[in-house]
Amino acid sequence: MATTGTLGRVNTESSTSLFLPPGLTVFERGWLSSNNVLLDDGQTAVLIDTGYCTHAEQTQALVAHALGGRPLTQVLNTHLHSDHCGGNGALQARYPQATTAIPPGGAQAVADWDEAALGHARFGQSIVRFGFDRMLQPGSTEMLAGRPWQVHAAPGHDPHAVLLFQPDTRTLISGDALWENGFGVVFPELDGHSGFGEVGATLDLIESLAPAVVIPGHGRVFGDVSAALDRARTRLSSFEQAPQRHLRHAAKVLVKYKLLEMVTTTLPNLHAWARSTPALGDLHRASTGASADFDAWVADLLTDLVRAGAATVSDGLVTNH
Repeated sequence: MATTGTLGRVNTESSTSLFLPPGLTVFERGWLSSNNVLLDDGQTAVLIDTGYCTHAEQTQALVAHALGGRPLTQVLNTHLHSDHCGGNGALQARYPQATTAIPPGGAQAVADWDEAALGHARFGQSIVRFGFDRMLQPGSTEMLAGRPWQVHAAPGHDPHAVLLFQPDTRTLISGDALWENGFGVVFPELDGHSGFGEVGATLDLIESLAPAVVIPGHGRVFGDVSAALDRARTRLSSFEQAPQRHLRHAAKVLVKYKLLEMVTTTLPNLHAWARSTPALGDLHRASTGASADFDAWVADLLTDLVRAGAATVSDGLVTNH
């Protein structure tokens, strides 16, 4: 699904008209890939976030169709999770003249291609190597397709994430810091580091910016920011009061994400992947203790996903739903 500012507005399911800047197109991608945001003024074209690596061909096709044969000028990433930067390498190969800017917190890991520091393999996810040309510095202003966009630090979901805000049109590109119904897994908390407080501070920052429209990393563009912030704060409070709930939520997200990639697999294959994914082992120990049976724990996570309608299990096959 594509939403474009050249049409002046996007009609949401609630029939509310949300105005986007001219030249801004949102490719709403679903949950394996992040949304992509294309800013194009006819002279320069900037893509913000590039989706998952297995969807790179589709990302390229969407961009090429929108540009009509003109080149891509820049690639920016709000953060370096696999669903937001997985198309970087393919776009760099197709548009070698395009420059790439990433948040500074991940710059050394990308420069060294330190896979342990990047963490994709730890979470059982794939990535294609890419490079970068400069850093997207919090506190700076980027001129993108003829408009100034403020870069703000947005720690919480990822300690190095940024968000982009266009003050004239009050348009916010929030990455995974705020969705219409929540925010992304708070990954620092999985390692025992502070993250919940940073999520709260980032939500406060978003409130202070007073955006009229938010383009999230996942899901539709939305305009009722106050309601979204209320929902996010309620969710954050529930995690703060019961951190174990957040750990289980994170484990189910990792399993669901892999099912999105696999589409259909066998139960033995899914369990083999789970056993080879270090983050799931860590979450298992943190959630249940080292003596609890790992395969039984994974089966219980899968039962929750089936109960929620997020997967089906039949004749030994597990299918994303």
